[in-house]
Amino acid sequence: MSSTNGKAVIKRIGELGVVLIVRCETEDEAVNGIRAVVEGGIRAVEVTFTVPGAPGVIRRVKHDLGDSVLLGAGTVLTAEEAEDAVDAGATFLISPNTDEKVIGAAKRLGVPIIPGAFTPTEIVRAWDMGADAIKIFPASLGGPAYIRALKQPLPNIPMIPTGGVDERTVGEFFRAGAFAVGAGGALFDRKRLQAKDYAGMTEVAKRFSAALQAAREQ
Repeated sequence: MSSTNGKAVIKRIGELGVVLIVRCETEDEAVNGIRAVVEGGIRAVEVTFTVPGAPGVIRRVKHDLGDSVLLGAGTVLTAEEAEDAVDAGATFLISPNTDEKVIGAAKRLGVPIIPGAFTPTEIVRAWDMGADAIKIFPASLGGPAYIRALKQPLPNIPMIPTGGVDERTVGEFFRAGAFAVGAGGALFDRKRLQAKDYAGMTEVAKRFSAALQAAREQ
């Protein structure tokens, strides 16, 4: 993937507004849950490496849903995981931390990298190391007010708050200056997954999408 394509991926994440964070116990749970959430209007998906057989999940989702979903990998902690993710079809990589080896691997592989950071020092360091956007994690600690405070001195760095984002708070995060948000448990609820309540997951995704759209229209 060229740097131009990488910029297009980041731009698309901003347009879509929310990245679904997939954490669950099995490949089948991941694939079925992703289908349900995508049906509710969420089009960017981050399959984390905490999911057993994560590269296999990425391959299956890519095969089943194709270009209708912007597909990436999360909790990428090593260069080897970065390589496995891209080989499986991931078009972007997300980490909970900032690691120069992972950033370097993403650059070699030609895919965007969104490392995690929290303080202004960490955010600027990650940006200077070549991050394409910054995952502000855990955003639940500071909430939308913290994002607003960060954006004042750092207006040009795209920030993706993750943690504590749900259908009630998503609008506040965007009004505070978020480029996009990451949402896990709010969209990929473990109890619904285990109960195979895929219709319920789709409905939550629809409400989340509506809240996002409403915030952007204000």
